[in-house]
Amino acid sequence: MERYLDAYIERIRPYFPGFPEETAHEIASAFLAFKYGLYANAVRECTHALSLIPAGEANTALKKALEILRTNAQDRDNSQVIPETSILFSDAERQYVAVNLLTENVEDPGTLTLDNALILVYVVALITSPDDYEALGEHRRMIVRMLSDYKKALGLE
Repeated sequence: MERYLDAYIERIRPYFPGFPEETAHEIASAFLAFKYGLYANAVRECTHALSLIPAGEANTALKKALEILRTNAQDRDNSQVIPETSILFSDAERQYVAVNLLTENVEDPGTLTLDNALILVYVVALITSPDDYEALGEHRRMIVRMLSDYKKALGLE
């Protein structure tokens, strides 16, 4: 799944050529705060990042990913650990996610949506925030494991 992640990074790279340093850092901070379980911080970082990201088709998918992270962070901060399913990627936004499955192949839509949001935010931060590259690199194995959970559904086994 390492190659799958690398191919996804290269597929997404043209859509996210760069953000101002502050915006890129906020995106990375939102991911890191969520992954470290600092959910109140993740809510704040997502909210701030959302206010900095300009309009645009790919950016709409990124904003949706940050909204998904923010909602799930709010839930987890309130001890609700079941992934939220009220916010989903639209058909147009799904072209930017790492794991795009047919509805009948999805066992747990909330987890898939959260995983896709985490992976998209991670990859955009990796591409656009060189200052956070090392900290983000430490989470690559976790992203690869996340993708591995979908190996069979993606037809890669």
